[in-house]
Amino acid sequence: MAAYARSLQTNGVPVPQIAQKLVITSGKNKGEHPSVATVYRILAEEADSTE
Repeated sequence: MAAYARSLQTNGVPVPQIAQKLVITSGKNKGEHPSVATVYRILAEEADSTE
């Protein structure tokens, strides 16, 4: 999910639209879309791990 979110962001897709394209695949929220805040958090963690 994080890699797909990162690729969408590099293509210029706004974060709210990224959140609507992603789907949670496990856990109690399986099948739902993550919140915009969660997508920002995922993208921030990805940016920290690449540095």
